[in-house]
Amino acid sequence: MTALEKPQIYLITPPEFELPAMQNQLAEILDATDIACLRLSMATTDENAISRAADGLREICHARDVAIVIDQHYRMVLRLGLDGVHLNFNTRLLRDVRKDLGSDAIVGAFCGTSRHDGLSAGEAGADYISFGPVTASALGDGKIVETEVFEWWSQMIEVPVVAEGGLRPAEIKALAPHTDFFAIGPEIWQHDDPKSALMALVFDL
Repeated sequence: MTALEKPQIYLITPPEFELPAMQNQLAEILDATDIACLRLSMATTDENAISRAADGLREICHARDVAIVIDQHYRMVLRLGLDGVHLNFNTRLLRDVRKDLGSDAIVGAFCGTSRHDGLSAGEAGADYISFGPVTASALGDGKIVETEVFEWWSQMIEVPVVAEGGLRPAEIKALAPHTDFFAIGPEIWQHDDPKSALMALVFDL
């Protein structure tokens, strides 16, 4: 993913879902608004279940020129025809995965609230750095990332930055000048109409 002047939406799947329903919801969202990337982030470790989900969602994404990455399961990227992987910060792992997947693959890194980890991940070959949560969320270790981290990063570092975790309209409006992507998932899937929830969340973008 590359940085753009206006923040883009980076969609995260719910940890559990029925594939047919998810396919319908995803197609509806992708047809309604511009999405930069989808992250397949499932709670299960059942590779057959993950593969079925990846096949079903990849087809919808690629038909609309939307990239699809997988959370953590980097060994499945090439086999499933995905565009890349999202990893928790680990310098050695990032270097190894970048080497294994090649320069064309998307390799992202979640770095919590740490600018130092973000810089290390960028040096290790990450295409983007994700910081979060922005407000109270189950993401990470419970610490909340300060707006100043995004302000500093956007001024000093060229690697695109993603804000995720506990996003609300006020935080999105405040961070929009300082982030390249908003990673949105739990904020919308808890609603009966995820598309409308997403539209309401990002109406200021």
